[in-house]
Amino acid sequence: MLKKFTLRNYRNFKDEISIDFHNIAGYQFSSDCISDGAISKMLIYGRNATGKTNLGRALMDINMLMSDIKMFMPNGVFLNADSTGETAEFSYTFLFEGRELIYNYSRSFNQELQNEKLKIDGTDIFNCEFTKGVYDFANLEYIEAEIANTDRYLQSLETNKEVEDTIETKLPFLKWLVSNVALNSDSILIRLVDYVRRMTMFTVSSSLMGFPRKINDSFYELLENSEKLKDFEEFLNAMGIECSLVLKKLPDGQRELYFAHEKLIPFFQNASSGTLALVTLYRRLVSRVWEASFIYLDEFDAFYHYEMAENLIRFFKIKYPKCQIIMTSHNTNLMTNRLMRPDCLFILSRIGTLTSLCNATPRELREGHNLEKMYISGEFEQYE
Repeated sequence: MLKKFTLRNYRNFKDEISIDFHNIAGYQFSSDCISDGAISKMLIYGRNATGKTNLGRALMDINMLMSDIKMFMPNGVFLNADSTGETAEFSYTFLFEGRELIYNYSRSFNQELQNEKLKIDGTDIFNCEFTKGVYDFANLEYIEAEIANTDRYLQSLETNKEVEDTIETKLPFLKWLVSNVALNSDSILIRLVDYVRRMTMFTVSSSLMGFPRKINDSFYELLENSEKLKDFEEFLNAMGIECSLVLKKLPDGQRELYFAHEKLIPFFQNASSGTLALVTLYRRLVSRVWEASFIYLDEFDAFYHYEMAENLIRFFKIKYPKCQIIMTSHNTNLMTNRLMRPDCLFILSRIGTLTSLCNATPRELREGHNLEKMYISGEFEQYE
């Protein structure tokens, strides 16, 4: 699991900001927000333009770094515009079966990798200072990777030519190591890569903007399985959308999804924005064969009634009890102890600080406190 994440000098985050998933307060209620002694369900509030989306992008940066898919340079600023620092710094602390792994790296304004460091159980495994040409691979035997041909990796850095408009021009040593050394199946690096590759993020509202009126064939193919169609229908029902669904093949060979009534009603031409947002969520997350390790849901309830948003959080708790899920919202109805808890509810401020509700007031917050009322009355406003 991800134990801690620290960021500095990235987009609107000039100063250091951290998320410590192990910083819990020991509440005895809403224990389903905690898994293995760490926060597994987190809700972040923040005014507009405080950086909730940027925080998600930063958390997912390691996923992009380790991806096999070549990424292209996005438009926009990478470093903080008010900082004189030359790199954005990322630090991830993971915990796998009691073993701690810390992976640090930094990128420059063009997202070029500048340095990279790995530490396991307090031992420095490698340290790459790309800008200085200084490399330390002294402790690879600690992870049984001493046979790695590091000279070949260094040669690849010399011969690697920049490709226009690409993000990654320097191959991270960690990625190279995992790809070129036969590690044991129980290696902590294998666990790390598996976790990182199953991290995912999406913003429901932006995904819906270009939502096609006819869904792609792959989703129809999924729903041709009667059990999958039933699962999708039950998902909508659990969210409060009472409906029955029918998938039919048209004379021209195309397929169409319908609401089942006396007369069939085409689904995508008549579904509400909230229902379409649920479809996006189901397609991109629930229907997948693999199970996500980490999910960042930005504006997850932008199209939902507060009861549906509550239903969705309950669904996540049941379906993904151990998955670390961060949701961002403006919906203060969700700021309640019957659904969450003060050490899992956070406020992201305009100046880039992230504070849990239990640390945003001198009061000792208890189960009976009305957190929403306290928030609206200004109890936590100094942290906004």
